[in-house]
Amino acid sequence: MTPSTVTPDLLDDLAGTAVREGIEKTVVGAVIARADGTVLLLHRLADDYLGGLWELPSGGVEEGETLVEALRREVAEETGLTVSAIGDYLGHFDYQSGSGRHTRQYNFTAAVTGHTVQLGEHDAYLWAGSAQQGQVSSAVQAVLNTWRQTVT
Repeated sequence: MTPSTVTPDLLDDLAGTAVREGIEKTVVGAVIARADGTVLLLHRLADDYLGGLWELPSGGVEEGETLVEALRREVAEETGLTVSAIGDYLGHFDYQSGSGRHTRQYNFTAAVTGHTVQLGEHDAYLWAGSAQQGQVSSAVQAVLNTWRQTVT
């Protein structure tokens, strides 16, 4: 996937495609990177769905919410950080949610303000270097590979 600039037309296309493809739940994820190339990863609680997995800050889009609104809200809820800008669209991946729904996660780069991560629904966070970024699922690994195209 080649990173894409986020535009209203792109967001409309993503939503329309999801409807046509029978997506039942929509999730957004953020690649939040620092100048040193590290990326913020969150660790899921052991007793949660996919417990123990390292993942991007992410979460479900609520009824009536846009992808951009959901991304801002989810980053704030999960990290205590405020999204100051949304950069590129990095692609999506599909999976079956814990409730069995066909789910699509849309992923974007995001710049944030604030320096202290305050965990909401996770038990740990990590500013992961390239070696540590391998601790994520193969789907998130593909998103991070696309993100690397934007920084090289």
